Amino acid sequence: MELPSVRQLECLVAVAETLNFRRAAEACYITQPALSAQIQQLERSLGMQLFERDRRSVLPTPCGSALAERAEAILADLRDFAEGASAFRTPLSGVLKLGLIPTVAPYVLPRALTAVRRGYPDLRLLLREEQTERLIDQLLCGELDVLLMALEVELHGMETLPLFHDPFLLAVPAAHALAARKRVSGKDLHGEQVLLLDDGHCLRDQALAVCDVSGATEFGDFRASSLTTLLQMVAGGLGVTLIPELAVKAEAGSGRALKVLPFGARGPGRTIGLVWRPSSIRKSEYGLLGDAILKGLGREGR
Repeated sequence: MELPSVRQLECLVAVAETLNFRRAAEACYITQPALSAQIQQLERSLGMQLFERDRRSVLPTPCGSALAERAEAILADLRDFAEGASAFRTPLSGVLKLGLIPTVAPYVLPRALTAVRRGYPDLRLLLREEQTERLIDQLLCGELDVLLMALEVELHGMETLPLFHDPFLLAVPAAHALAARKRVSGKDLHGEQVLLLDDGHCLRDQALAVCDVSGATEFGDFRASSLTTLLQMVAGGLGVTLIPELAVKAEAGSGRALKVLPFGARGPGRTIGLVWRPSSIRKSEYGLLGDAILKGLGREGR
């Protein structure tokens, strides 16, 4: 059997994603007749039909859908191969695509980037901030190389490097009965109305787990898109919320009518770390990246 070319795999993935030969051709930077020829040649070499097509629609056959998914993974490995070649010349050089979750990015990047750039001036970081599920999808398909995120989620067999523990603190209105306390426990949340982030944020899922254990309930009429909005609602007296220690300095500074309280020993929290595909050819570099991030944050090494 004739082996498929990289171009044929790219065309296969593009048609499966767009379900339109014209748009797929544009995505592959070739003409529509050229793309059709690539698909037809691939079908002949495989001995099977990959798409049902007429003048109105394009639909992948069952084998077309399965092979397009496999082709996407192969192309991701090829990108790893090409981009990782620079690691054999100079570690952490060239382009590296880093994804971060919204409850980490604004609190880590300003300090961490300075240390990364100072230590690895030949590295060009391309940054993308997205919610957890979307980042993992982009990592799996090769659009991103490595993620910086909370590790308490389903990672689909990805490899991880834990960097540091990020405890949760309880933010309450300044007039709240708990505001005079020096620290709180999970039991203190019983019966409280807890304000949470919107669906898609892993911090929401982690906070819900704390609520389930402590007997707190979600404030049902409001979901925030950011920690900033959450704390504004707390300061307005609508309820309480959990905030990662990483964000406290930036989000709960002076001037807000709220109090941030630590939990006692073994309180809730999350682990922040790096995540990458097991097949990544650059995996040996991610320890260096993690050390640079920790240095920028003023934390001790791993």
